Amino acid sequence: MRRSLPGMKALRRLALSVTRYQRAMTLGVRVAATDGEGRLLLVRHTYLAGWYMPGGAVDAGETLAEAALRELHEETGVIGGEPVLFAVYHNRRNHIRDHVALYRVAVAEVPDGALAPNREIREAGFFAPDALPPDTSPATLRRIAELSGESPPSPLW
Repeated sequence: MRRSLPGMKALRRLALSVTRYQRAMTLGVRVAATDGEGRLLLVRHTYLAGWYMPGGAVDAGETLAEAALRELHEETGVIGGEPVLFAVYHNRRNHIRDHVALYRVAVAEVPDGALAPNREIREAGFFAPDALPPDTSPATLRRIAELSGESPPSPLW
């Protein structure tokens, strides 16, 4: 049986903690895309439970607005109009240096074949604000309340 030296457990915890603070900031986007009827576009991922606004990571050399339109199209096939920044949030859930920018986007076009499932998205659809799926994620519900003016924007995701 291998024995660890006294204090090794504490040293490992310290090393993990330092690494957590040294990592670069991560940046992502979410898109509150609405159609002409005011319905919100939500997606259900193949790897997560619940419904979310489309979004993802910002790629190197890409602006936040470019990332928002790219993620919207990649996840749903929908083409968005001009993205408008709503708020930037600190997302401490997965990483202490993660930030998420939320954009409002009016849907410009829903081409044939849009909203079809793909390897990342199980399902996508437009929902009236008063008829959201019951398993809409809590963070998505908070963002919808902020977007509608029901609650002030939080600094935290």
